[in-house]
Amino acid sequence: MADEKNRQTKPTPKPVLIITPVLLFIICVALTVLLGITPYNKFVTYLNVAFSDKMGNTTSAADDIVVSGDIKLFEKDSTAATSKEGKVVYPAFGEQYAMLSCEAINLYVPVYWGSSEELLKNGACQLSASAVIGDKGNTVIDAHVNTFFADLDKLKEGDIVKLSTSYGEFSYKVVKQAIFEKTDKKYVSQTKEDKLTLYTCVKQLLGSSTQRVAVICEPTEKAFYN
Repeated sequence: MADEKNRQTKPTPKPVLIITPVLLFIICVALTVLLGITPYNKFVTYLNVAFSDKMGNTTSAADDIVVSGDIKLFEKDSTAATSKEGKVVYPAFGEQYAMLSCEAINLYVPVYWGSSEELLKNGACQLSASAVIGDKGNTVIDAHVNTFFADLDKLKEGDIVKLSTSYGEFSYKVVKQAIFEKTDKKYVSQTKEDKLTLYTCVKQLLGSSTQRVAVICEPTEKAFYN
């Protein structure tokens, strides 16, 4: 009985007490690093595309849309000095930070940063993993085909698209259209070259199409406000 009692009360060796918490700490650090190196931007891009694709259409015709964005925020000041280079302003999620216009298809719509059902009711949405307007890379903006982007497929090569922000105005020229499957991330991924990509669902009478139409534009003018 005495031997059994001694075995039960025998203290844990000091090396074990020291090594155990160290190992646990190393494991926690390793897990944190693994999670931290996840390609965040790529994940956010895919998430935003998938989320936007699931949004329901809000109206049956583009002519019935009432633009709810604050247009006065982006009215051009004719007296403001501009330059080809300047600083972009990074918006907060859900913030309207631009107006998108195109005379060729009578398009004038507010642009919101990020994507949600409510934002897509009010205007177009920019994928938060894409380049901020005026910055380097691919600026990706989408809207519903039965609302603001109902006539997107009517844009032709050479048509001019403009984006007005609080920090400048940016012009683009349509260079091509493309049809792609919603699972294909080629046109919505970040790129080294500067461009604007507008996309929406391919029109379909019944149900939701698995295909998307993209309009790819190249920058022609950058006018940052001084």
